[in-house]
Amino acid sequence: MTEKTFENSGASLYYKVYGEGRPVLLIHGFGEDGNIWENMITDLDNRYQLIVPDLPGSGRSGLPAEPVSIETLAEGIKSLMDQEKIDSCSMVGHSMGGYITLAFAEKYPERLTSFALFHSSAYADNEEKKVARRKNIGFILNNGSAKFLAQAIPSLFHEKYKTEHPEGVVELIERYANFSPQALVSYTEAMINRPDRTAVLKGSRCPVLFILGEHDTAIPLQQGLEQCHLPEFSYIYICTDSGHMGMLEEQAFCTKAVIDFLS
Repeated sequence: MTEKTFENSGASLYYKVYGEGRPVLLIHGFGEDGNIWENMITDLDNRYQLIVPDLPGSGRSGLPAEPVSIETLAEGIKSLMDQEKIDSCSMVGHSMGGYITLAFAEKYPERLTSFALFHSSAYADNEEKKVARRKNIGFILNNGSAKFLAQAIPSLFHEKYKTEHPEGVVELIERYANFSPQALVSYTEAMINRPDRTAVLKGSRCPVLFILGEHDTAIPLQQGLEQCHLPEFSYIYICTDSGHMGMLEEQAFCTKAVIDFLS
């Protein structure tokens, strides 16, 4: 594993490179960093070259002074690919990382050989979701990141995982307790403002993987099933014991899904 940084929009963007072979970018979601993939990386880095960034404002990456949008985050991924001299790759995006993947696919389809929506969606937020996100912004500004994530993270998991692995949920809350409030607010605003990108799925000429959680309350199973017929080539895996965090709740199943898809 090699740790690297480069300047992206006036801030340092940190990422890790694992293994050799066909390049695969793993893009984490909201309130996470690249370490969220660590359990899956162990089984993937002997097959592919994995590029795992901390998104701007997450982990060890700085938050640019310019306003954050899903589109600017996608531009950062494009800059990372240019930095590594990667002409095309497969891309796996978890949750907000899937929104970024879709924005990238919309603008740079020729640079993707395939992509995966891992507990993610092409739909824009409806009004109810926007109201909930704005309440989250208020809570973060008034109470800070630690209290917000202590409430938000447990809701991402299925009850089975929380019962059998309570220490895993606690560890995640503690890991991200120092997350930048400014970054969380910026990401939330970016998600509120993102457009519907179902047309990207309809127009995709490369294979698309959908990993869905049967008990996911953030991206409900039905929402994923409504979208999986849109691409020309779709692969669908349903995590029957997962909420929104399949890479932790059903790590072996999700790793196999990604390997099968990339193969």
